[in-house]
Amino acid sequence: MLRFIDDLAGAVYDIFKFIVRSMSYFLVGIIIVVIPMYLIVWAFGLFQ
Repeated sequence: MLRFIDDLAGAVYDIFKFIVRSMSYFLVGIIIVVIPMYLIVWAFGLFQ
C-alpha cells in the first residue's frame, strides 16, 4: 500500500511540475515578445 501511495504522490508531483514549468515558459515567452513589441509601437507613436 505504501508503494502505491508513493507512486501516486510522485505522479501528482510530476503533473504539477509539468504545469508550473509550462506556465513559466509561456509567461516568459509572452514577456520576451510583448516588451520589445510594446516599445516599438510606443516609439512609432511618438512620430505621429
